[in-house]
Amino acid sequence: MPVTRRGVPARLLFAAGAALPGTYLGAADYLGLPHPDVAPPLAAAVFGIAIVGAAFVLAWAAEAAQVDVSAGLAIAVLALVAVLPEYAVDLVFTFQAGQEFAQQGSCVPPPGEPDPCSLALANMTGANRVLVGFGWPLVVLVGALAVRRAHRESRSTHSGRIELAPVMSVEVVFLGLATLYSLSLPLRTSLTIVDAVVFLAIFGAYVWRLSKAPVEEPKLLGVSEWVGRRERRPRRWWVVGMFAFAGLVILATAEHFAQNLVDTGKSLGVDEFLLVQWVAPLASESPELIVACLYAARLMASDSLGTLLSSKVNQWTLLVGTIPVVFAISSGSVHGLPLDGHQRLELLITAAQSLFAVSILADLGITTAGAATLFTLFAAQFVASVTLPDDTNRVVILALSGLYVVMAIAQLARRWKIGVRTARDGVATPFSELADRPS
Repeated sequence: MPVTRRGVPARLLFAAGAALPGTYLGAADYLGLPHPDVAPPLAAAVFGIAIVGAAFVLAWAAEAAQVDVSAGLAIAVLALVAVLPEYAVDLVFTFQAGQEFAQQGSCVPPPGEPDPCSLALANMTGANRVLVGFGWPLVVLVGALAVRRAHRESRSTHSGRIELAPVMSVEVVFLGLATLYSLSLPLRTSLTIVDAVVFLAIFGAYVWRLSKAPVEEPKLLGVSEWVGRRERRPRRWWVVGMFAFAGLVILATAEHFAQNLVDTGKSLGVDEFLLVQWVAPLASESPELIVACLYAARLMASDSLGTLLSSKVNQWTLLVGTIPVVFAISSGSVHGLPLDGHQRLELLITAAQSLFAVSILADLGITTAGAATLFTLFAAQFVASVTLPDDTNRVVILALSGLYVVMAIAQLARRWKIGVRTARDGVATPFSELADRPS
């Protein structure tokens, strides 16, 4: 591996260097420093390159962190940092919604202006559906291509199926708990502080459970190996520094990346709600998707899917739980984020998709057929939202939500014995026992 005179891997310097222009533009805008005016298409490219560079730094830091903490906790930390773009974009919309509510007493914007309450939930629900409907099938595809290229299978990556390690029952179970509660959200007229308490409690229990996992000797390659082989104190400083660097890059660039994509699309006459729901999440989800593809390409698809699972748990607990808190702070009240009929439908199909995803993973694996089903249904709703009138699209949402739920119930009924064991393993079985159990 090429290294600099001081021994730092050239790839690490290249990734960090690629992130600097976008980071400077974003930070200069926030701090009021002089910076060049860049056209939206070019700005989106600069900020996008910065996020990609940060994603590589994240991947290397998370792998090296497994030397000192459990792999599960390292993946959870990686997922938490990787979803910072989503938090940054979503919480900006939520804060604007709270300010609008404080001024108007409602989330009804002035004529011709976008509804910030609607945009906050559009971004969150769109991101969740992109992660499961596009991200999970992408991992299966990359894993299958890696198997074909290497002419061999790994413990977790097979030609027609990705196996999750038994310890990842934790992710499946806590995603299931959050999903069951989320099914009540479409019945509400607002997202409240009570909802925040429930979701944050689920997230806290998830992190506490992962913290009990033992530290294992990881298999490190490239930059992560260089960091992981250093002495204990320098290694930890490198890991913390890399996480902090990537997090700051993402915070400085994510909102600008999404906004410039929106500005570019608006010039083409594309609906703002659709841009926030689909285009902005694709931008902000890119770090975790890149990280997942890196794992899958190394025939480590179990870790790859585990990364996206942790991201989904983060988004469906911590992110959703944070939204009403930020709304309450910005509005200066304890009123929940208002939900209209269309927003409740968006929450319904997001929760229904999540339920079907959990049912697929009940036996700790995902097949190419399961991945194809997730992608097909996601693509159908995506196309409907872009091409059909609102009234027709709402009928499609109801139909697809019902289909997700029916298929989930059928899957869980067929695998109920395995599902019960997975649930027990996720919350109670000692990690030492799970580690010794074959996949």
